[in-house]
Amino acid sequence: MAQQPCLSLPEYRNVSTGNLVVKEPLNFWGGARVKSKDTKNSEPVYEPATGRVLCDMIPCGEEEVDQAIKSAHSAFLKWSKLAGMERARIMLEAARIIRERRSEIARLEVINNGKCITEAEVDIDVAWQCIEYFAGIAPTLAGQHIQLPGGSFAYTRREPLGVCVGIGAWNYPFQIAAWKSAPALACGNAMVFKPSPMTPVTAVILAEIYKEAGAPDGLFNVVQGAAETGTLLCHHPMVAKVSFTGSVPTGKKVMEMSAKGVKQVTLELGGKSPLIIFKDCELENAIKGALMANFLTQGEVCCNGTRVFVQREIMKPFVEEVVKKTKAISVGDPLLEGTRMGALISKPHMEKVLGFINQAKQQGAKVLCGGEPYVPSNPKLKGGYFLSPCVLDNCRDDMTCVKEEIFGPVMSVLPFDTEEEVVQRANNTTFGLASGVFTRDIARAHRVAENLQAGTCFINNYNVSPVEVPFGGYKMSGFGRENGMVTIEYYSQLKTVVVEMGDVECHF
Repeated sequence: MAQQPCLSLPEYRNVSTGNLVVKEPLNFWGGARVKSKDTKNSEPVYEPATGRVLCDMIPCGEEEVDQAIKSAHSAFLKWSKLAGMERARIMLEAARIIRERRSEIARLEVINNGKCITEAEVDIDVAWQCIEYFAGIAPTLAGQHIQLPGGSFAYTRREPLGVCVGIGAWNYPFQIAAWKSAPALACGNAMVFKPSPMTPVTAVILAEIYKEAGAPDGLFNVVQGAAETGTLLCHHPMVAKVSFTGSVPTGKKVMEMSAKGVKQVTLELGGKSPLIIFKDCELENAIKGALMANFLTQGEVCCNGTRVFVQREIMKPFVEEVVKKTKAISVGDPLLEGTRMGALISKPHMEKVLGFINQAKQQGAKVLCGGEPYVPSNPKLKGGYFLSPCVLDNCRDDMTCVKEEIFGPVMSVLPFDTEEEVVQRANNTTFGLASGVFTRDIARAHRVAENLQAGTCFINNYNVSPVEVPFGGYKMSGFGRENGMVTIEYYSQLKTVVVEMGDVECHF
């Protein structure tokens, strides 16, 4: 009997905070959800807004990882032989289904991740837009013709890699699964995706949608697990490429493991991005930009501009208004339309963020607002991982809160005097994911953007990442790109074919 997709099951419809218990298997390969064989290593997954157990995450072992990868390889053999137009048709149908079920998927994302519903809906939109974008590119993949002497010629073919592994992060579970799978599938690859063990729920929804859209069984597979499962994926001989989103230490391990099999790697790692606000900026926009650069998804965003450099002349009005607006941010039930900040991912993570704030105070920073556990009035949210958004003043470049990635709703504000000085300070970091500048001076804007050592520079805005635009880092923030046409190069390989039309000239 065919399985019912998760979204058609009664418990997945109209979910609300605190009422969902996920009992369905969260692994998916061979075109179906698969029950885990060994449940002894299961770990509880918590709903961030309530602190209650949402489901059990049962990690995949060696046999299960092998089954998923072989399922992907079998699908790859079929999928890679389709014309780009045929692949595009299936991908466009997947995008249509996601668009149609946007609300249900977004609500599940909120339950599993803790972010507010208005953000989750945008994440789901970005996911279907990404799949739609790469569906449009699939039929355009082409090589080059090179004329050689005597009528001979050469041509190049852009070919898929094979089975690609995607390892996702917990801050954008569904969106990252789309970001990694869309270019992979457009190029003719198959994928095995491992979500974060803290957010295992929605990747299976994407797998079921690809199947419903007409993808061959095994084209997009989901294996659950933590570090051990990731290790099995990176070492598997049938895997051609690993795309990882997460922390720098784990990224280094992924790279090291993949190197043993000479597998291609894309790493999208952490950041401690600078946001530079000059005195000639449009102040209201700069304040909005600073809020967007620090408080989306409870501050759990790798490209957030958490080092906010403000030119000294406008420091006072900037800080006053930022604090006023930060205090007004509505924290609470993430499924309510009026909420603007939900819960952090876990209790240990919330304690880690609080530890950063306490350390900042000890090192001389001044808490202007927030930075404390927040208990909503709704009794069912009393066990949730809520934190009031925090603004730190009196910060210095040598403070831990300014140097290390906090990954929480904490903004560090620093004064500066000159352009030359602030660019040097902005670049004084091992990270290089993103950056931003607010100024009315067009020459300065482009000059600063050129000199900032980061994969993205936002001018007079922040955290705007359309799927048409490449996203990725410099330095220890990683390499390779996601989104944009350039990503095709990271999910395909180039073959050169040389054709001799005359006789062979032999040296011997």
